[in-house]
Amino acid sequence: MTRRERLMATLRGEPVDRPAVNFYELGGFAIDPSDPDEFNVYNDPSWRPLLELAEQQSDLIRMRSPVRPRGHEPARSEVEGLDSGGPRGEFFKTEKFPADGCRFKRVTLKVAGRTMTSLTRRSPDLDTVWTVEHLLKSTDDLKAYLELPDEVFAEQIDVTGLIEEDQKLGDRGIVMVDTEDPLCAAAYLFSMEDFTVIALTEQKLFHRLLEKLSRHIYARTQVTAEAFVGHLWRIYGPEYATEPYLPPHLFEEYVVRYTGPMVEMIQKHGGFARIHCHGRIRAV
Repeated sequence: MTRRERLMATLRGEPVDRPAVNFYELGGFAIDPSDPDEFNVYNDPSWRPLLELAEQQSDLIRMRSPVRPRGHEPARSEVEGLDSGGPRGEFFKTEKFPADGCRFKRVTLKVAGRTMTSLTRRSPDLDTVWTVEHLLKSTDDLKAYLELPDEVFAEQIDVTGLIEEDQKLGDRGIVMVDTEDPLCAAAYLFSMEDFTVIALTEQKLFHRLLEKLSRHIYARTQVTAEAFVGHLWRIYGPEYATEPYLPPHLFEEYVVRYTGPMVEMIQKHGGFARIHCHGRIRAV
């Protein structure tokens, strides 16, 4: 069997010649070891043998998005909208600056008479973006955030990159569409402690946030599922509603209710939905 045949047979529950072996992010993320950027950890020579092993021998599952270049980076429309004066630019301002050997990004939101800020940090020795300050810090911030018009969240959906990557891979593997769910988009706005308290004690208000964020995520999912038929997807975010963060009944409220429609859209067009969820999942 080719690597693609093995992976697709695995997804369909069919017999395979051997178990599929995948290194997840290695061979999954868009990695360029030849990029000399000091913030590219993968250009260190020590990575080469493992990266080559993943490419040459593992069953590749490329993680790609129709709206962002890499999973942990902002959507293209978000970056461009912040600086273009479009609907998003009316409310958000972004600043990028170096300090203490790191790269920082500060986002300022002004809406409903309130000013909110977030700050992220990228260190050169880790392929991780750390959120130093979260955008929403109170229920008053959340209520103001809900005043943003839906046009602010509009995205530029382009499946061309997915199709091209799938063709480029050939028989070496498959492409997996990488996407957050509404819960992930909502939880990301808060520190973990503020998220858990608000999601538990302000459920009606938190539902309003999930409903708002679900609109553009559903639109993205529908367009992509229709144009990129029959592929694997990774949906991340449900872990925010598992124990010990939230009680099991809120998994039904925040995941089944809002992530379920995404799964249905994907399956309707022959796709496979992979739910990324850790924590204590037995009770959900």
